Formats: sequence, C-alpha cells, structure tokens
Amino acid sequence: MKYIIGNVQWIHDKGSRMDSSYHLSEGRVTRKKLELSPYDVLCLNDISERIFYGGRSKRVYVSNSNYGLPFMGSSDMLKQQHDTFKLISKTRTKNIADSKLKKDWILISRSGTIGNTNYTTSEFEGKTASEHIIRVVPNDKMKSGFIYAFLSSKYGYALMTQGTFGAVIRHIEPEYLETLPIPNFPNSFQNKIQELISKASELRVEANKMIQSSRELLKEKAGLKPISIDDYEYFGTYPKDRKISFFTRNINELNSTSLNAFNYSKRVEGIEKRVRDIKHMELSQCIDTKGFFNSGSFRRLELESPKSVKLINQSDILNIKKQGKMLARAFVKTNKLAQYGEVLIAGVGTLGESETFCRTIFVNEELDGQLIAGEFIRMVTNTKIPSGYLYCWLSTDYGFRMIRKTQAGTKLCRPIPDLLKKIPVPILDEKAMVDIDRVIKEAHTKMFISLKKENEAIDLVEKEIESWQK
Repeated sequence: MKYIIGNVQWIHDKGSRMDSSYHLSEGRVTRKKLELSPYDVLCLNDISERIFYGGRSKRVYVSNSNYGLPFMGSSDMLKQQHDTFKLISKTRTKNIADSKLKKDWILISRSGTIGNTNYTTSEFEGKTASEHIIRVVPNDKMKSGFIYAFLSSKYGYALMTQGTFGAVIRHIEPEYLETLPIPNFPNSFQNKIQELISKASELRVEANKMIQSSRELLKEKAGLKPISIDDYEYFGTYPKDRKISFFTRNINELNSTSLNAFNYSKRVEGIEKRVRDIKHMELSQCIDTKGFFNSGSFRRLELESPKSVKLINQSDILNIKKQGKMLARAFVKTNKLAQYGEVLIAGVGTLGESETFCRTIFVNEELDGQLIAGEFIRMVTNTKIPSGYLYCWLSTDYGFRMIRKTQAGTKLCRPIPDLLKKIPVPILDEKAMVDIDRVIKEAHTKMFISLKKENEAIDLVEKEIESWQK
C-alpha cells in the first residue's frame, strides 16, 4: 500500500483537492525536485501565448479532400504519417478556424490516455484536431523545442498527469497546465535541445515526403492512373452522389475460399485488372519459401529490465514513438524477433478508413530485433524483388485496397491468406525497383535517426534535472 504523511496546507494550496492520487503522485516528487533548480522556475502560462483546445463543435465528415480538411484525434496526433486521417467539411463545420494547427506548437492529449505529447512540424499546418488535444503555443521566452522536450520527459509527464480528474474517463484541463513549473535553463542548453528537436522534425518531414513521392513514382512508372472513391468499397462517410454498390456473379466464379461479397467486389476487381494488364507477379511469387508467417504465441511476463524485449502491437506500431510492453526475454525465442527488411501487414482489426488494419509496415532499424505481436502477417522478399519496393507497393492506395478486399470476419476481420497471396505486384525494370527500394530504406533510416535525436534531447533534460539532486 502506498501512503505518505501530508500537511493540511497541501489541501488548501490546491483548492481543497482531497483525492489521494493527486498528493501521492510522482508529480509532487517532481515539484520538490524542481525546487532545487539553480535557475528561475516559470509557469507554462508565462512562456506561452495561449494554452487551449479547439474543435468543440459538431463535426461534419466528408470523403473528398476537395471539400474537407484532415482531422486528428488524440491517438492520430502520434502517427508518423498523416495519410489515414478523416476529413471534416471546410464549410459545414462551425468554428473550424479554432481547430486548425500550426507549426512549432506542442500538442498534449487531455482525455483518456493523458499526457502524450507531439511537436508540430510543417505537415501539421492546415490540419485540424479535436477538443481532446490541448494546444500549447509558445512565446519567445523559451525555445519551443525545449518546452516540448521538458513536457515529454518523465518529469513533464509526472507534472501533467498529476492534474487528472474524473472517475471513468480521465481528463486534464488547460487551466491546470498553465500552472506547471518549468526551469528556465540557460540559453546555450535550450539552443542545444532546440537544435535536436528541430532536426528530428525536419528528418521526419523529409522521410514522409520520400515515401509518398516513391509511391507516386511507382504508380507513374507502372502506368497506373489514380484511383477514386468510386473504385473501391469502404466503410465511412459516403457522398450523396456516390452510387450504391451492387453486382452479380456467376456461380462458376464462386469458390469454397469465401462467400463474402466483399471478396468478390467488382469495383476492386477493376483496380486489380489495371495491374494484371501490365507486367506483374503475384505476392506469393515475391516472398521466400517461408511464405506468410507470424510470431505465434508466447508467454507474456512484463519485466522492466535492460535485458527485456519490447513487444510491439498494432495500437502503436504506426506511431512516432512505439511504447510497446517490455517482456522477459527468457520466454521469447530468437526466431520470433523481427529482422530488418521484413514487410508486415496489420492482420486484425475493423474496416474503418483510419484504422491500422491492412496497413503495411517496413521493419527498419527501430523495429529490428523487436518482438512483433502475433496479429501481424510477416513476410521476407526473395531475390526477385527488393523489400523496400514491395513495402512501397503494398502501402500505396492500390495495395491497401487490394489487401482490404481479402478480408473476412464480422467484428474483428482478418485477411484470407489464399486471397492475399494472389495480389498482383507491378514489376518495373530492375534499376527503377532498386532506386525505389533505396529511397524507401533511406526514408525509414531518417525516421529512426529522427527518433534518436528526439530521445537524446529528452534524455539531456532529464539528466540535467537529476544532476541537481546530487
């Protein structure tokens, strides 16, 4: 049992707040540590132009990017790439201007999972966010990257989560964040942190541009025209002029693999035909003799230790920072660990347009040697096709729609392996495929370096604070 002998003044200082979770939290310990700061301690409100959350109005979703703006919730703000967001109407969503984001802001999740942070890059400009995300707009009194690194540190997290309230769904409010103490580190130190965070942001933006341009280049060289929302089935907001999808199939076209109408979609068949009309191989011909495989089952004993192995699941594998769970390595066989260059498909989920299900992941330096949850479909390419190129194709809109077409299930869906292995993969000339493979791998390396620089900045802040305690 956790307990501490307190002082009645604690209660009065915090507006007669009586719940023990507040007074027993790491936040109180952090506040005591910051009292030892050799530098002035300011409140977050002193170094911010504004701390607020927008988007508190009814949202009208649309499916056409010409009429909508990308919209992110508190989990979306953590994602590495921004191509899976929902769209809200530019004209029918009230107070939409207050929902828009700008570069160099700090975002903090305020509901449910509290205290997650992100630093907005140029990719956030013009995008919108929900009221479940608090925006911190820094002024010129402290470097924005330094503020982000502090709030992302274990000390910043402890301070933020100390102010949670609510029984079922936990919250924090801007008014509480305004009071958070932040040491005013010397300019030289802040500049160093700012440089690391800025460089991390630049690398992340560059990586996303490289991946997206590679996808477009692949389709261009393959002679594949853009696909529209009328070319596939999907679950989401439908424009009023979209035709209802129905079709007939001859009984001879059906087989014992599936009787699910989704698997026989005439619309997606049209996409497939475009690929089959050019030089191609089926997916099963692009991977080694092991075929599709997964990590299987294993004993999950959570253990925080330098020798632990991180378990990565679908809930955060697309995030910039993959939290995962640390498990005892003794119960995990080495052959279950991911290896650089593997291509993964998120193999379980629902059919929402922004869901992870059926998204493709490339195993880069960050995921190399990590434990991938058994829900992922894993594959290793053979000598006929480079791994980065295969990832690039399967992560295009063509690849995603054809993977989704193989799904079966009601609540939780899974791809049917016999259908998945028949997905066509365009074959370009060797130089083009090698070039795309190289760019994709360089982009994923930049993601890894970006994460290392951000973690380095946060680590420097934590070590500086720890040095005061000696």
